[in-house]
Amino acid sequence: MALEQLSDVVQRCVTLPNDSYTTEDYDVFTIAGRTCIEEGNSAQVLSIVLDEKNQDIVRSMGWNLLPPLIQVLLKKEDKNLSHCLAVFNHLIKVCSSARQPKELLIGLLEQLEQDDPEPIAESLHLLLNPLQKVLLCLGSRKASSLGMSLSSVLDQVAKLPLPHTKEQEEDDVFSLCRCCTDLTDFVRPFVHEARQNNLNSQNDNANKMAGDQDRGKEDELRTELLKFCMKTLSHPLLEVQLKDPDTLAVSPLRNFATEILNTLSAIGEPVPSLVFQPLLKRKQVPGFLEEEVRYPKESLACLAHLVFVHHLAADTFPSVFSPVFSLRCNMEHIFECHFSFDVCVFTIIQELYEKSLVRVEDGSLPADLLEIKTFLQVPQVNVLRHLLLCPQRTRGLKVFQLSVDKFDTEAKYNFFQYMLKTSNHSGVEGYVIKNIKNQIDFALRPGNSNTWFEGVHLLPLLRKVLTLPDGPETDLLQYLDRVMESLNLLRYLIIRDKVTENQTGIWTELYKIEDAFIKPLRVGVNMSRAHYERELHNTMETKRKESVLSVSVGDEKLPNMTSESQIQALHSALHTFDMIESVLVRIEELTEVKETH
Repeated sequence: MALEQLSDVVQRCVTLPNDSYTTEDYDVFTIAGRTCIEEGNSAQVLSIVLDEKNQDIVRSMGWNLLPPLIQVLLKKEDKNLSHCLAVFNHLIKVCSSARQPKELLIGLLEQLEQDDPEPIAESLHLLLNPLQKVLLCLGSRKASSLGMSLSSVLDQVAKLPLPHTKEQEEDDVFSLCRCCTDLTDFVRPFVHEARQNNLNSQNDNANKMAGDQDRGKEDELRTELLKFCMKTLSHPLLEVQLKDPDTLAVSPLRNFATEILNTLSAIGEPVPSLVFQPLLKRKQVPGFLEEEVRYPKESLACLAHLVFVHHLAADTFPSVFSPVFSLRCNMEHIFECHFSFDVCVFTIIQELYEKSLVRVEDGSLPADLLEIKTFLQVPQVNVLRHLLLCPQRTRGLKVFQLSVDKFDTEAKYNFFQYMLKTSNHSGVEGYVIKNIKNQIDFALRPGNSNTWFEGVHLLPLLRKVLTLPDGPETDLLQYLDRVMESLNLLRYLIIRDKVTENQTGIWTELYKIEDAFIKPLRVGVNMSRAHYERELHNTMETKRKESVLSVSVGDEKLPNMTSESQIQALHSALHTFDMIESVLVRIEELTEVKETH
């Protein structure tokens, strides 16, 4: 029945001009054709659409048959699969050259929309080549349609799971690798055209008015390809862990990343310029995109990560770019992204930061670099984020130490002052004080004398260290790391520096330290011990009456603690106060011994 209806409408329309087809003709052709395909009569449909005398009808109405054909081809179960594929290819060929290929383009893009990973990968594999053919038929009018197509394709790619292991990438269990390869093939002719346009615009200065009009269209194409590259850098490349060649010799994702970097260079966006974008003068570029939209910060950070961590496109960088200059550029990317709560973003900037630091010689960063805010803020934000939000405390401190080691002596001094002034975190301040002790120890060794960690320059730093944030009322448990490192530093100075030499100035400053630090600390220890001993007594009394205690901090009620748990916590606090007092006593003993000899 459907086959007869299809044959009838084709025979009736074949004698009519193109513009004489009625709405009814379109409806009958579409419904009958789709029914034939669904009922397995695709061989007969193929015969009709291949008939030379029917080509005007196919050109006008044929694209309506694409949806059922695509569904059959995606399922791969129909015995007439080869006939459906032949019909599909012929319709694409004929309809692409029709006067309104945009209708075909929109129809194909609608068929891309899938929800599950398997049909997404299959539909992309099937439809990207036809989409490419349709876009190429649009000539110079293709830019906006290309942008719309790439956006739709990347939205589909974003739904695919990412491979996390070498085996998953090798086996392409989620089909992401095949999609990336297909996507590379899809954009290749447009990249080639953009490259050619770029070369022509550099060499051709004639016909200025016509040239300006052409350049507008060329810039639209470059803009769409740039948007595509930036979007792929943010996903999937930002979120996948690329494997090194030693781990995976042939990596489709690594190849895809390389192709994206090559595409950027081909369209007139050299990789070095993009990496150093934060330091370059904001340039006025053609197109409608604002600077921040044109070059998203996370995409540029991913780009720098690909270059400096995975060494992609590294051969495009002039050797005159020193490790310090590269670090300076990367610090901008790192700082821009450091406040992101996206785990993938934080991971890549952490790797980028480490790799950038490793290439720099120890002690080579001068103090004037600290005038650039990122050299102060990135190490601080990085270590605070690790200590406050991440389980990787050790790694955060390791990278912080690496950054400290790169500063010269004066820069270390200024950096420590900044950290003590602004960090407001006992653990970080304690680690900084430990570094100060190490720098003093180095300076006091024979042949290592310097003006920053001994004598008059050292005293202002010591005054920042040897003080209590809130005087005797300082919460000693909250500030334990800082307090203990301060006491260790003071004990070290008294042991190491002779009264007669006084290289650090500690002996002339000691009476001030006693007033500003030691006496308030002793008072604070006594007050805290008395408070916790009273709490311990009350808790032990309460234990006899009830088995569970409710504890509040501020206005927030904490989970119930058993009496045993709270008693244990109070004993631990009292032990801490005993430890602080024992170091204080030892410092007083050492001071008396030194001053009497």
